[in-house]
Amino acid sequence: MNKRIAPYYWMTVPAVVLFFVFMTLPALQGIYYSFTNYNGFGKEYDFVGFKNYFNLFQDDNVGNAYWFTFKFAIVVTILTNILSLLIALGLNAKIKFRNFFRGIYFLPNILSVLIVGYIFNYLFSNVFPIWGQNLGINALSTNILGSESLAWIGIVIVAVWQSVALNTILYLAGLQTIPTTLYEASNLDGAGKWREFWSITFPLIAPFFTINMVLAMKNSLMVFDQIVALTNGGPGRATQSISHLIYTGGFEGGEYAYQSANSVIYFIVIAVISILQIRFLQRREMDL
Repeated sequence: MNKRIAPYYWMTVPAVVLFFVFMTLPALQGIYYSFTNYNGFGKEYDFVGFKNYFNLFQDDNVGNAYWFTFKFAIVVTILTNILSLLIALGLNAKIKFRNFFRGIYFLPNILSVLIVGYIFNYLFSNVFPIWGQNLGINALSTNILGSESLAWIGIVIVAVWQSVALNTILYLAGLQTIPTTLYEASNLDGAGKWREFWSITFPLIAPFFTINMVLAMKNSLMVFDQIVALTNGGPGRATQSISHLIYTGGFEGGEYAYQSANSVIYFIVIAVISILQIRFLQRREMDL
């Protein structure tokens, strides 16, 4: 019996050790430093208790970063799930070259976020303005990434374009679990496509909808790479997300302990939102 169990230990123990060393231990260190005034270098620091946490709620930069992140996450989550569900419905239909299009739509998911961000940065800065001027479209004639009021829209476009790929695959997986006999029966009863969707399709893919909503919201709240590649938080601080603020303040601004406290609050916020999402959407699944 011991010989049969040994391989499982050899597979799990190294993974657990690596996870603890590179994930759990740094997180615990961050919590520890959040109660100090450590600046990120040197060995001298003092304990300040909950001072960093109190200051966070009075910091306008932190408040603006949270507002931008929540606004960005809500818009991206909604758009991503609407578009990915529509695309999945199309790719699940009986069309020519279906497998080819499925592969094409999944390509954005395997590309580096930073590379995609830099490519779109070039497009927004150099290509789209020229197209707008030649076509006489004022909305495309200027670089929206240079506008405080419009820069976030460019980041939303890039984030949605890349995140739709994974959600589409998950929705496709859900659609393929629905028995075709249900649709055949609905056709015999004279149900239209809209009725089929709300009475058959959506209720049966509700668990996949829950997964996609939670993943999309979590990933959007943690937005970082797109910010770095497209605007680096600018113009000014107009597109500075929480992750970007933690990184720049903690590693470049000498606010290591202060941003460690911000990280703890940030983690709690994401965890609470994810738990509430799961509970609410799972109740909706039961109602459907």
